[in-house]
Amino acid sequence: MRAYIHLETKPGTVIKVINRMRENKHVTSADAVYGRFDAILTVDVPTLSDIDQLVYSVVQSDPNVIRTETSIVLDLKQPN
Repeated sequence: MRAYIHLETKPGTVIKVINRMRENKHVTSADAVYGRFDAILTVDVPTLSDIDQLVYSVVQSDPNVIRTETSIVLDLKQPN
């Protein structure tokens, strides 16, 4: 299961945050971006409960993360 986690961070901390997030085995990419959010993480996990665990225990526990928004990728099957 893949998801994108959008992060708003405290000013001046985005590099520190994404470097810390890159240490997690489920984070496949962590990038600073322009726009409404400061960073976007791409994560791959086996189950929805693993996304819950990652967001609440890892991402939101970082003192420099102000807000998150998670987008779970749809698993759409192409018609034959």
